[in-house]
Amino acid sequence: MSLSLLLRDLSTVKPYKTSDKDKKQEVELMFDRISGKYDLLNKILSLGIDRRWRKRSLRMLQAHQPNNLLDVATGTGDMAFMAAKILQPSRITGIDLSAGMLEVARKRSASFEGPDNTRIEFLKGDAENLPFADNSFDAATVTFGVRNFGDLQKGLQEMQRVLQPGAPIMVLEFTKPRIFPFRQLFGIYFRHILPLIGSWTSGDGRAYRYLYESVQAFPDFEAFNQELIKAGFQRPTFTPLSLGICAIYIAFKK
Repeated sequence: MSLSLLLRDLSTVKPYKTSDKDKKQEVELMFDRISGKYDLLNKILSLGIDRRWRKRSLRMLQAHQPNNLLDVATGTGDMAFMAAKILQPSRITGIDLSAGMLEVARKRSASFEGPDNTRIEFLKGDAENLPFADNSFDAATVTFGVRNFGDLQKGLQEMQRVLQPGAPIMVLEFTKPRIFPFRQLFGIYFRHILPLIGSWTSGDGRAYRYLYESVQAFPDFEAFNQELIKAGFQRPTFTPLSLGICAIYIAFKK
């Protein structure tokens, strides 16, 4: 399948497949619905592995010593809080479409004991229309969020716009494993077992079927590097994790 077809498919993969809402509206609704159980589900479904993925990805940014970090699709703030401890920038701004997820993030922020020099702020906003001036941040992260953009290229271009020249972007995202027979076994878990657990725990099995569908449509590995280049980034690399379940992508604004 060509990259253009993959991107077209990704933009039309929606959580609830309604006719009256676009992808961004459905994604916002989905995360509002599951926000109260989101963190618990992450721990159950990933067996805690996602925390190791996040830590490794942030350590790949340490050499760049970001001082003003943007966390796109911040959700309940997991990446923002971890970045505060590992990177210790003076400011972290987390932005997300879902008011429900941000409510959880702000409640967690009230009891978060991070470095005294780091200020964390959570804002409601659209990754494809970021409310920031050009060249505002010296690093950006997005964790398991780019699949949910209504327009992948537009979201990447917006992050490129608000980054300072030479600044890194780090994307952590699910991928399609390539190793036989792990790919087939993980596909069964991802497609059939995960939605069942998600339905029992959150009451919204469709949200977890969407997870599988959006990963299948996502242009991963080399194809995503090409999307980063197209958006104006340079020197893109990817690092597969856990037999190819996900990957860390790093690139730099020109």
